[in-house]
Amino acid sequence: MTQVDIPLDLKKFDKNSKELEIFNEALAARATAFEMTVEERYIDAIERTVSALKTMREFPDFDDREFRSLLVALLFDLAEIHFALKDYKQSEKELETLFKVLETLLKEDSDRFGRFHILAMELSTRILRSRKKALDMLVKQQINTGQLYEKVNSGVVAATDKLVDSLRKTGQLLSSAGDYRAAMKFFAEAIKFSKRRTGRVTRKEVTMTIEMAETMMRIKQMRPRAKRLLEAVLPHAIALETIELEENILALLEMVNADEGREPRWKAFMHKLSLPSRKKTEEKTQPENQ
Repeated sequence: MTQVDIPLDLKKFDKNSKELEIFNEALAARATAFEMTVEERYIDAIERTVSALKTMREFPDFDDREFRSLLVALLFDLAEIHFALKDYKQSEKELETLFKVLETLLKEDSDRFGRFHILAMELSTRILRSRKKALDMLVKQQINTGQLYEKVNSGVVAATDKLVDSLRKTGQLLSSAGDYRAAMKFFAEAIKFSKRRTGRVTRKEVTMTIEMAETMMRIKQMRPRAKRLLEAVLPHAIALETIELEENILALLEMVNADEGREPRWKAFMHKLSLPSRKKTEEKTQPENQ
């Protein structure tokens, strides 16, 4: 587990103020909880994280931005810890609360909180058990991320890369498990976010498109679509001067074309094989029918 670091502006609080005392106590508890997660002492880590939240209940202003920022960090922690404990239902509840708090912060300061919103989306792809639910969550949250790419900063770029990698990995796992249609949806989302981040087609997008086409080819009805996808991405591979990717695309196109030419002959061969058994069946049933 990697702890999400949200820098806090605590200089606005007086040195001897109750607010700063609460922040310091909660941050100390969070630091201890992280050490416990490293040691895989997850129950103890939850206890320390909940202790931090209880301390924060004494904060006088729940609308304070720094208060809500720390709350976001603790919600990230709780969702990750409960996921590690396989308490998926609780982890999903914390994810839902996390998005609600982040939504307001994103509207107030997209530059500061944009990357944390995208990291929450990445978290959702990992902890949501229902793949459909994960995709629905991504579609819903994309409404909030549209503005982020108009003024890209390094934090948003890094967070988006992590989200893309998570979506791609999920697609690969689903494909290897034989759930090809679900896999394609995750590959499509990964490519979409990656293009939005870069504003162009890079080696990474070409590679993921090839992976998506390979998955498509495993579904007979989708082979023509896989062919069109490969033909569309081939010029990009050539422009990028990536010989390896270009060769992979050409090899896959050759496979698709070979399958198309072989299919009628294969059907005829299978039909011919079935004829003798069909004749025998008909001969056996004839006396009974007379």
